This record gives sequence, structure tokens and C-alpha cells, in this order.
Amino acid sequence: MKNVLVINCGSSSLKYQLLEMTEEKLLAKGLVERIGMQDGIHTLERPGADKFSETLPIEDHARGIELVLQALVDSEHGVIRSMDEVKAVGHRVVHAGEKYSGSVPITQDVIDALEECVSLAPLHNPANITGIKAALKVMPDTPMVGVFDTAFHQTMPDRAYIYPIPYELYEEHGIRRYGFHGTSHRYVTLRAAELMECLPADLNLITCHLGNGASVAAVQNGKSIDTSMGLTPLEGLMMGTRSGDIDPALVGFLSRTLDKDLAEVEKMLNKESGMLGISGISSDLRDVEREYANGNDRARLALEVYGYHIRKYIGAYAVALGRVDAIIFTAGVGEHASLVREWACQGLEAIGAILDPFKNATRHDESIISKMSSRVKIMIIPTNEEVMIARDTAELVL
Repeated sequence: MKNVLVINCGSSSLKYQLLEMTEEKLLAKGLVERIGMQDGIHTLERPGADKFSETLPIEDHARGIELVLQALVDSEHGVIRSMDEVKAVGHRVVHAGEKYSGSVPITQDVIDALEECVSLAPLHNPANITGIKAALKVMPDTPMVGVFDTAFHQTMPDRAYIYPIPYELYEEHGIRRYGFHGTSHRYVTLRAAELMECLPADLNLITCHLGNGASVAAVQNGKSIDTSMGLTPLEGLMMGTRSGDIDPALVGFLSRTLDKDLAEVEKMLNKESGMLGISGISSDLRDVEREYANGNDRARLALEVYGYHIRKYIGAYAVALGRVDAIIFTAGVGEHASLVREWACQGLEAIGAILDPFKNATRHDESIISKMSSRVKIMIIPTNEEVMIARDTAELVL
């Protein structure tokens, strides 16, 4: 059996899935949260079985991974007989800079390279590195692979990734557009090719990963040529709590006007803006949709701004691609929020994309939601980043 454990570490949490890769079958998935606290929580779910949950002190990520492995081999609620059945571990890592254009087996050199990228992703890379080190401590003889959010976008041409600032800042500090959600954009690109019965190299796609974080990518002949997120995940679309694109001078203006330091302004743009900032209700789109249905005007405005930003990027990327074969909606919002899809597709008749209102309102799984007369297909494809990570891991080390 080719069992791969996929780990996605946050600063105080650890999400995981165990997959059997011969048939890409999910054996178990779970979440370890409140790491570093006395009342840590570990939850394990198995297909067709009751959920298992425990509350106990979880001092660090290494202890969290120990709990995961103990649960997976437990005689009552486990799914494997011993840790030896975990043949490899795949780690999600947010930022690899220009170091890697694909997934790689983890070595000390790789860890060192990721630590060099901490300044580019201070909210994400430290937690990802912590998870890698914790897994190596608990499973020192198990092969491990790093799968990077930035890797898929390393095919962008320089005209797309260079910022119009002094070029020395790119040469000396690596300041450029990197893009994120690459594993998700890559998965839906490959899946779209399967559904359309053609090779990825024959397709031009616009992929919209819409969750609490959100990004759009222009995929030409199966490769990313542009994406909305930039040096950090703050650029691009308006998101749950992130502002997305703004006038760069606004940072200094806010600092002076509100007498806030740079860190406080960055926190405002990352944590207090976007859907939450405009609506004043919540960063969760479902809450904002409920208030919109009740006539709340700020909820309406937040949703309209969101939809407008999405279709503005789609329109721009249609021009960049020259020909669009399909527009893909994925991730939590993209897969489930029919209102967002409806507003995001307004006016896209100009590029040959015509949404079918009935299909859009009634379909949530993998489906085509454009009209039969639409030259450009509009599709919902649920993302599966864990399978993508497991595939890369199995291909490299098993």
C-alpha cells in the first residue's frame, strides 16, 4: 500500500489527511488545534465512521504529530496497523520564492532555503517549517516532500511578475510577484483537462480560487502566465479580511491620518478589511449573504465590490490569454456561493462566457454551469490540494 500523510501546518494548528495513493482513496483526515495550550483539541474523521475527538495538552507541533500517528494506528478508531504503513509525508509550504519551480524531497538544504523565504511569508512559512521539523523528529526515517503554493506560478513571464519599482529591489531582495494557491490552481487545471477530454497543453483557462483568501490565475497551455496575488497574499482580489488591490499611497496616508505605525496599518489591511471591512458584519461570506437577503445595504455593497473585482480580473486575463476555453470556480466560496458566481459573471458575454442562471443556482458539485450557446465554458470544480500534494509526494519518493 502506498499511504501518504499530507500535513498542512499553521502557527497553532495542524490539518492532515492520510491517503492510499494506488486508488487515491481517503483513509482519514483530521485537525489538531490550539497547539501550545493545555486544552488542545485533536479531531479525527474516517469515511463511514463516527468522528473521534480528544481534548488534552498539546505542547508543540511534534506532540501534535505524535497524537495524529497514535490515532491512525489505534485499535479502536485507527485506519492502519502500524506507523510503518505511512510510506511518505507531503508538506504544504506557502512560499519558496524563486528557489523551486516544483515539489522536492525535503533535505536540510531545502529547509535552509525555506527559512531564507520567511521574510516573504512571515505569517505562513515559520509554521510550515515548524511542521516539517516536527515530522522529521517523530518520523526521521520516512521520506518527506515539500509542495509549494508558489511553484505553479514560476512559469510567469518577467513582464507579469516584475513590479515597476527600482529593478535593484528585485535583484537584491527578490521583490516580485510570486502568487499563491498554486496547488489548487494546478489541480483544477488538470481536472478541467480531464473533463474536457484534452491535454492541459491545449487549454487556456481562467481559474478562480475563491475562499476566505482568494486569487485568480491566467493559465495558458496548462501553465500559469499571471495571477492576482503578488509578493504576499494581500494583493489582488478583495478577500474575507484582506483589502486586495489598493493605492500604495494609502499605507502612508493611513499611518499619518490615524497615527498608526506600519505594523498597525498592515494588520488593518490583512485582518480588518475586505468583506469584513466593507460589510461591518463578518469575514464569512455566508453571514454577509444572510444580511444582504435581509436588506442590509453594506452587505450588498461588499458583495458587489467582491463580484466586480473578480470579473475585472477575469476580463483582464481574457485579454492576456487571447483565447479562453473555460472559467473555473473553486474553493469554498467558488464552489458554493451561487450569488458570487452570478455577479462575477455579469458582462462576461463580451468574452463569450454566458452563465446559465438555473444551472448556477442548482449545481454545487463538479459541473458545467454555462449555457449551451456559451463559447467559453463556465465550470465548478471542487479543489483537492491534499490529493495534489499526495500525488507529488508519491511520484517523487515512492
